[in-house]
Amino acid sequence: QVQLIESGGGLVQAGGSLRLSCAPSGRTFSSYTMGWFRQAPGKEREFVAAISRSRTSTYYADSVKGRFTISNENAKNTVYLQMNNLKPEDTAVYYCAAGPTYYSSSDYYIPNNYNYWGQGTQVTVSS
Repeated sequence: QVQLIESGGGLVQAGGSLRLSCAPSGRTFSSYTMGWFRQAPGKEREFVAAISRSRTSTYYADSVKGRFTISNENAKNTVYLQMNNLKPEDTAVYYCAAGPTYYSSSDYYIPNNYNYWGQGTQVTVSS
C-alpha cells in the first residue's frame, strides 16, 4: 500500500520558519511529480508548491513565492517544503501529493491531477 507521510508541522510565531517533510512508504517516488497543497478551515484546498518529475523545475503559488522553497533529497526519498517568514494567513493543514508527469505548467496547480495524498500536517502561525 502506497502512503505519503508528512511531518514537521507545528505552532510558530509570525516571521518564523518551519520545514515540512514528505516521505513515501511502499515505493520510491523519484519518478513522480511531487506537490504541496494546503487547506484552511472553510476554504478549498489550494496549491502551494510543486517540483517536476525530473526535479529540474519548481512551481509556487504567488502567495508563497520568495518565502517557501520545495526541494528533494533522492537518497532519502524525501521532499521538503521550507517555509520562511511565515504569516498568520499561512495557517492550514498542509498536504503532500504525488502525481504523474505534467506537460503544461498549469497542470501542477490542480489537486485532481495528483494520485496520492498524505494525511496532512497542521501548521499554525500566531500573530
